[in-house]
Amino acid sequence: MNENLFIGSESLSALATLLGRPAVSQVFVLLDTNTARQCLPLLERQLPGGYTPIEIPAGEEYKTLATCEAVWNALTQARADRHAVLVNVGGGVVTDLGGFCAALYKRGIPFVQVPTTLLAQVDASVGGKTGVDFLGFKNQIGVFQEPLAVCIEPRFLQTLDPRQLKAGYAEVVKHWLIADAAAFAHNRTIGILVDDWTPLIRESVALKQRIVAQDPLERGPRKLLNFGHTIGHALESYLLTQPGREILHGEAVAAGMICEAWLSHHKGQLTDQELDQVETFLFSIFDKVQFVTLETEAIADFARQDKKNAGNVINCTLLEGIGQGVYDQPVTLEDIAAALRYYHRL
Repeated sequence: MNENLFIGSESLSALATLLGRPAVSQVFVLLDTNTARQCLPLLERQLPGGYTPIEIPAGEEYKTLATCEAVWNALTQARADRHAVLVNVGGGVVTDLGGFCAALYKRGIPFVQVPTTLLAQVDASVGGKTGVDFLGFKNQIGVFQEPLAVCIEPRFLQTLDPRQLKAGYAEVVKHWLIADAAAFAHNRTIGILVDDWTPLIRESVALKQRIVAQDPLERGPRKLLNFGHTIGHALESYLLTQPGREILHGEAVAAGMICEAWLSHHKGQLTDQELDQVETFLFSIFDKVQFVTLETEAIADFARQDKKNAGNVINCTLLEGIGQGVYDQPVTLEDIAAALRYYHRL
């Protein structure tokens, strides 16, 4: 678990200190087209003179090996050595892809995550997961690699539109549903009306760190963090193949949590009241993801590639009550299709 994790106003000054160390030979800053325009001005004075920006297109569709090749080419052309540091400034796409590029370049160079979306601040940038999508499947290629540091500056959230902010909130809710019933009970009366995100970010990151510390390589309890993701990833991946119907990762996870809460109820692990609480809360924040009933089997089929699977068994994380996740729960493609049909009818 990374000890160099900074949250709040001191995070960017901590970044400047890290990058100013004599051992750092060069500094590269990976940005997408959005963060280059909206976030770099806030960050720039913390960067050493002579840093090299690397800009990639914004969007999940660019989270590919082709984009990695462009990053590696830029590093190579600039003669980056193994003492160079790659600073990844962006949401989950940039932090996942940038960490992956750094982990493989010259068998590994240090990288720093500077997450700029709520989703990346509470989830994607923490825990050492890196990777890219492949053949339409989410995060199919990747490695576990801890960053040199994670610097979380909540002021970056002011650059987000409401849809992006809500998408990140889905991962916060996920943490409550798998491990913090009291937080869910408290916050479902408040919703997303948050004035200061810093305490919520600290709590959410601390919860994730506790789980990751037990199981860094996701062979056991860390699988709890995948609640909502087996069906969510399948839905997100399917809609990425449908031009004009793409949804944000957090929107897919919110839908996946409703589906997987229903599966938990279907298997007798969640009460009627608990299922209703999950559904009511999530629908109070997120719009319903649109698909037609005839698409449910095609969507479910994407779950065959879920990384938690063992052989032909689809392993899902479900709930044994609000605040109590349980991992390695076998489900069938028909179970997933039935959950999607349930969601469609709501």
